[in-house]
Amino acid sequence: MGRPRVIDRAELPADTAELARFLIGKMVMRTLAEGEAGGRIVETEAYSVGDAAGHAYRGLTPRNRALFLERGHAYVYLAYGVWFMLNVASESPGVGAGVLIRAIEPTHGVAIMQRNRGMERLRDLARGPGRLCAALRIDRRLDKIDLCREGPLWLGNDGQAKGEIRPSKRIGITKAADSPLRFYVPDSVFVSGPRAFNT
Repeated sequence: MGRPRVIDRAELPADTAELARFLIGKMVMRTLAEGEAGGRIVETEAYSVGDAAGHAYRGLTPRNRALFLERGHAYVYLAYGVWFMLNVASESPGVGAGVLIRAIEPTHGVAIMQRNRGMERLRDLARGPGRLCAALRIDRRLDKIDLCREGPLWLGNDGQAKGEIRPSKRIGITKAADSPLRFYVPDSVFVSGPRAFNT
């Protein structure tokens, strides 16, 4: 499989829900000392401007500052004190919103990801946002990084067609829970969440 090219910021839609859909089929790539690892995005969730479930809802704080950067920057936070989560800032500078990357299909550096997770089963390496970050060793040190520039973490495009994309309710939230702002590849075994969300 060829190496993807870095996505230019001008390609990113300047709308959170549109960006969440756009990112399906694109690549998350991690550059580590032992090589590159990453995979194809198969599941995202949008947290738009004014979304009560989003981290930017109550305004700018030291923790969520990355969400208010220009679209294409990484916002990394720790959930439940256990799992890191990777988000992509999705609006204009000063406007807080983002897209959560929920799952990828591992395509590059699979052995690296297996070592990082301490497991071999391909399907479960990055199926879910916490597993994804563990597989790619993503933590708060990568918060605010520009994902539209080649570096330790970046977004890529290898030119493959997306295929079908379906929307659904978002997973694991209580506020604005019925908003159809989760996007996924319906025939992918790498998508996370209960089966009822993926039909």
